[in-house]
Amino acid sequence: MILEMKVPSPGESITEVEIAEWLVADGDWVEKDQAIAEVDSDKATLELPAEASGMITLKAEEGDAVAVGAVVCLIDTEATKPEGASETSKVKTVEKAEEKVVVSAPQTTSYATGTPSPAARKILSEKGMDTTSILGTGKDGRVTKEDAVKAVPSMGSQGEEERGTNRKKLSMLRRKVAERLVTVKNETAMLTTFNEVDMTAIFDIRKQYKVQFKEKHGVGLGFMSFFTLAVVRALELFPEVNSMIDGDYKILYDYKDISIAVSGPKGLMVPVIRHAENLSFRGVEAEVKRLAIRARDGQITVDEMTGGTFTISNGGVFGSMLSTPILNPPQSGILGMHNIVERPVAINGKVEIRPIMYLALSYDHRIIDGRESVGFLVAIKEALENPTELLMENKIQSALEL
Repeated sequence: MILEMKVPSPGESITEVEIAEWLVADGDWVEKDQAIAEVDSDKATLELPAEASGMITLKAEEGDAVAVGAVVCLIDTEATKPEGASETSKVKTVEKAEEKVVVSAPQTTSYATGTPSPAARKILSEKGMDTTSILGTGKDGRVTKEDAVKAVPSMGSQGEEERGTNRKKLSMLRRKVAERLVTVKNETAMLTTFNEVDMTAIFDIRKQYKVQFKEKHGVGLGFMSFFTLAVVRALELFPEVNSMIDGDYKILYDYKDISIAVSGPKGLMVPVIRHAENLSFRGVEAEVKRLAIRARDGQITVDEMTGGTFTISNGGVFGSMLSTPILNPPQSGILGMHNIVERPVAINGKVEIRPIMYLALSYDHRIIDGRESVGFLVAIKEALENPTELLMENKIQSALEL
């Protein structure tokens, strides 16, 4: 029996996916539920499991965009499993490809080799390029017009050792991210306001309780729980920030679904902490850890990245001192965290060294005014500098569930 494997729907509104990578080769034996491919949608990267055991025939190439429901491979379930089939891997495909390269016939060389056509000569002249630096793809190595159009002038002086380039197609996910970012810049009135926060109080709490917290809950007491709960408090004080614009209407949310920007193997992903207003420090840290692991392992689903009302981005983990974060549409606000550096500050008329973090709030000025945006960021600063009172109700151990 020949089983046709079709592209499943990764989520509502997604009509096509891209074959990012085949994890098996044409003609391999596959086991049921074995991951045979990674497919990119415009929202996530997902693994495609084999629906049955058998011999596989690939019907699409890596990089192909295929419609949801289209056949991407065939599995012969009546084929006989070959000996050593469990050792089959994509490495064999690479080895076969290398063998083909080795035995390929050499290109014929003649007077035409390296000689440009008239059109190609004109284009190369306009680019200031020497025809000897171009590898012709025409008959007998002649340089065609297309070769000249694709040729890239050297960045250095003539005569230097040739330097290579690597041309790689962006994944569907990355292309969609790029499209969304450009849309944000073009279609919103984005503005950024800044502030700084003295992290001393948080440092003191973590120093005193992080070991006990980890032993009790199995997760670390990081900065994200403080920032998430500070954002929740600020959104309650300034609900206009927890909104989005929809044509001539403004939609206000009565819940706080906080998106957190994390770096995964396929690039930036933004999973959502649902109903953060109902979570404790332990709850936030556990959810951050869960989502980060799923992003790292490429297991994040579309549903887990959809529906956030506000975003927190932590560029500080990469060493960023200050940035202007870009909105995550259709949200109207995003908070940027940065690295923590000991800096001299004035405290009660005296200069002291304190751990300082710069904060950046980008917002859509179409629906959020300066009073709300600045007040929102000040509220976050106040909560982070006085977490015991404003985030823990003066009951540290109770808030940390110790």
